[in-house]
Amino acid sequence: MAALSTLEPPRSSRGGRPRDPSRDGVIRAAILRLLADVGYGALTMDAVAAEAGVGKATIYRRWRTKQDLVVDTIAELNRAEALPPDTGSLEEDLRVMLHSLVSVINGPIGAATLSLLSTVPHQPALAEAFRSGPLEVWRTAFGEVWTRAEQRGELRPGVTGSLSAEATSALLVQRWLLTGEPVDDAYADEVLATVVLPLLMSSGAPTS
Repeated sequence: MAALSTLEPPRSSRGGRPRDPSRDGVIRAAILRLLADVGYGALTMDAVAAEAGVGKATIYRRWRTKQDLVVDTIAELNRAEALPPDTGSLEEDLRVMLHSLVSVINGPIGAATLSLLSTVPHQPALAEAFRSGPLEVWRTAFGEVWTRAEQRGELRPGVTGSLSAEATSALLVQRWLLTGEPVDDAYADEVLATVVLPLLMSSGAPTS
């Protein structure tokens, strides 16, 4: 992340300073830490400003309410992590994707997400942010993997949106959310080899 400039930007005609995009990452990182530590209910704008080391005005220039703040952060989650690889092999592309998901699960994003899950059913805006943010980001990234595999002749068209595609990450998410057992690269590799690839080959392999 680029270092913050020590020079303050000039004031706008409306009073107050223009938004400094370089602070967004710092603020979002602070939001993730606080969500993991105290949860959504105890999260306050003052706490975010203090954790990020910025003034409250910096927070309120970006978000009017706590819900706006969290919804926007959720919408940006995973974008840097869910980058579809292009290794030339379906198996290796999926391995990279699943390892990226493991990294997210075990990092600040995963911890913050866990803290929000009990709140999401009661906050429609948060639920929509999850659907249009992280879930859509990962769905799109996996979709590119399926498309490339189809173009290489490794899969028949139509895997995107299928149950086979949906099941690709399901065991990792289930273990993470429900069992409390470790979700690591070794587990992802086992799921890929024994569940995902056989399922895809049985339902989506091209006919000879």
